[in-house]
Amino acid sequence: MNYPIAGFGPAVGFSCVVETRPPRHRRFAPGRVRAGVTEARLGKVLMRVLVVEDDLEAQRYLCKGLKEAGHVVDEAGDGETGLTLALSRPYDVAIVDRMLPRLDGLRLVAGMRGERNMTPVLFLSALSDVDDRIKGLRAGGDDYLTKPYAFAELLARLDALVRRRDPGSVKTKVAVGDLELDLLSRTAKRSGSAIELQPREFRLLEYLMRHAGQIVTRTMLLENVWEYHFDPQTNVIDVHISRLRAKIDKGFEAPLLHTVRGAGYMIRAHA
Repeated sequence: MNYPIAGFGPAVGFSCVVETRPPRHRRFAPGRVRAGVTEARLGKVLMRVLVVEDDLEAQRYLCKGLKEAGHVVDEAGDGETGLTLALSRPYDVAIVDRMLPRLDGLRLVAGMRGERNMTPVLFLSALSDVDDRIKGLRAGGDDYLTKPYAFAELLARLDALVRRRDPGSVKTKVAVGDLELDLLSRTAKRSGSAIELQPREFRLLEYLMRHAGQIVTRTMLLENVWEYHFDPQTNVIDVHISRLRAKIDKGFEAPLLHTVRGAGYMIRAHA
């Protein structure tokens, strides 16, 4: 489904294909960054993605689509912040706009390469002339996608960039003890027995398993699984944790999902 978005200039349109949302029309403006996972139907890989986009609404849609595809995303709204994040955290791929405040996209990527940071970079820009694309690639970009674009194509390009960089880095399964998630088929099983999960339950379990052995707070779950940046003052987490625990631990001698009183939750394999 197409989402026409305007705001990259008075005469520039932006169209993003996001197959998992109902059609709606919003107006856009330039965006930011956060880090990544998996697109089940299209067979995408688990990724940490940095998004540097100064149009906040455009960035919001982009980051939401990436998260819905399963990726972990960090966002930055200007070039200087984007460069700081790129040099201080490990990313599988970065999406960078050309026209950014404080430090433009070309200088941001040149700065990364100057520090020998070879994270693959996809330029995403309304600057579509051949000369603009050449400048982006020569500055150190690995790919260049112009706006408007199809979101499915963007996902495919990111997937290809990560595969080219390190074919062995593609993760399609996550396991904790005898519990296993298949990120491509979106299925779960424990000790070989299939577990039926609803989409939200799968996202919750995936997030917990990606942080196996760590305390995951309610705030972390609200922000990364439900995409709430406030406390809705409901028991939605408790309900889902209870359902998830019943599905993955019931009938097994050793539980994997634990409540850490006063702190949050943890999934860990038994000793």
